[in-house]
Amino acid sequence: MLNLARIGRLELLPTLYQRVLIPPAVHWELTKSSSDPFPAIDFASLPWLILKAAENQGQVRKLRIELGPGEADAIVLAIKAGLTVTGLLGVLVQAKQAGLIVRGKPILDDLIQVARFWIGPDLYSSVLSQLGEEVSARD
Repeated sequence: MLNLARIGRLELLPTLYQRVLIPPAVHWELTKSSSDPFPAIDFASLPWLILKAAENQGQVRKLRIELGPGEADAIVLAIKAGLTVTGLLGVLVQAKQAGLIVRGKPILDDLIQVARFWIGPDLYSSVLSQLGEEVSARD
């Protein structure tokens, strides 16, 4: 979510999903003031963002061994709500399939260059292939 905000494409989320549940850890990440050069997200201006805590904190702790607090909380919350967990790259593929974006490569490149989202070359090629776009070296 934060990476989409960093590149000015946060509108993809409510268009695809209508409402987005976020746990407190994600809310904190989105609203904190830090040395991050990107502005914090104004939570109050986004009524489609619904704050909800993950109930199973034991499962959150297990996931936090390998994931950050926001990711762990969000996954546990999604599972409890019966939702499919979709990562940022999956959102991009869904947006293309829904006709919300014409080309995914410029957005993917913005995520890498502007938001500093790391993606390895094999995954980059795989995502472009899923988007039905030319697989070529990054610009």
